[in-house]
Amino acid sequence: SHLRILFLFFICRVAINDVQKMIDQSTVSNRKARKISLDSYDYTKYHPMGEVRNDMCTFHGKLISDKVWSLHFILMSYSLQGYSEKGETLANFWRSENSRSKYITIQFLDLVNITNVYIFLNLQIINKHRSDAVLQNVLRQVDIYVIPVLNVDGYIYTWTDERLWRKNRSPQGNGTCYGVDLNRNFDAQWSIGASTNCSSLIYCGPEKASELETKGLVDLVQPLRPNVLSYLTIHSYGQYILFSYGYKKNESEHHQELMDVANKAAAKILALHGKRYTIGSSSVVLYDTSGNSADWATDWANVKFSYTYELRDNGTHGFLLPEDQIKDTCDENTLAVMSMIEHINENYLESNAVTILSIWLNVIFSCAVGIYFSVSH
Repeated sequence: SHLRILFLFFICRVAINDVQKMIDQSTVSNRKARKISLDSYDYTKYHPMGEVRNDMCTFHGKLISDKVWSLHFILMSYSLQGYSEKGETLANFWRSENSRSKYITIQFLDLVNITNVYIFLNLQIINKHRSDAVLQNVLRQVDIYVIPVLNVDGYIYTWTDERLWRKNRSPQGNGTCYGVDLNRNFDAQWSIGASTNCSSLIYCGPEKASELETKGLVDLVQPLRPNVLSYLTIHSYGQYILFSYGYKKNESEHHQELMDVANKAAAKILALHGKRYTIGSSSVVLYDTSGNSADWATDWANVKFSYTYELRDNGTHGFLLPEDQIKDTCDENTLAVMSMIEHINENYLESNAVTILSIWLNVIFSCAVGIYFSVSH
């Protein structure tokens, strides 16, 4: 017999010279909360939780002074890790007494998406609500609910302990491990294909909707459910615009319209900075998922336009997106969101009508970040 030796040659490229250094730069140097000015705000930094809360106070004050009554803020309580003694599932931060009948929801996840909230609120809503005809019409008919951070404990943990943490921080397995992937915890074919091992990054939880954060979002949507038109959940990374379904290959009832709206959004992103986004059903163009919030919005809440955005990049930096890409990424996403809002305005709202719609900006620090829109038609 002959001795055969197989030599394998790989061509390797170093994408990041020092991953830990990048992690340290994105968290430690920015850990101290800064007081912001809306006119001189730095959109190229990541933001710790204390700063997020301070910023929302600043935004709220400006919106009140501008008499933008249709924007509401909701913050999750810091209940699991001792940040708050209240322990409520969902805490109303600010909410106007005048409620309307149509709703839009926006939910964000990762560090980069906090800046997304700021750009959407400050550069889009605050700066343009008096001059932009579409915004004026939408804001007359829409209530905007802002949840800057849904998974507060997980978000704080990424600043204090583990930058790449993606779950919440609830004790699991009799205290042997921590955290549930919130985007596997919703009532949408829960647990199928997900992990039941509490140490897994995609652990779906001990039961569907077991987590405070999941329950909080469900409780918030429950009274609005008949009138929710669109739900957009924004994550990173991969550069995708995805829609239902994640747990099966079947097309949703509104597949073609979902494709049309997503194509318009992707075209605007491409025109802005040349970034290409892949479009389609998440189970077809990405991978199978169950228990995710976008499918839950489609099935349980009967949402017509339920999308998942996966923002920059394509994998070079992954969750460690360099700060010099934050602003451009958020500008792209804001443009895409406004494209969808324009579609809703043109097709589901009346001109100069005095009905209502709601936008929710939610941050889920798990595997999805998103935007939810809701409208009755």
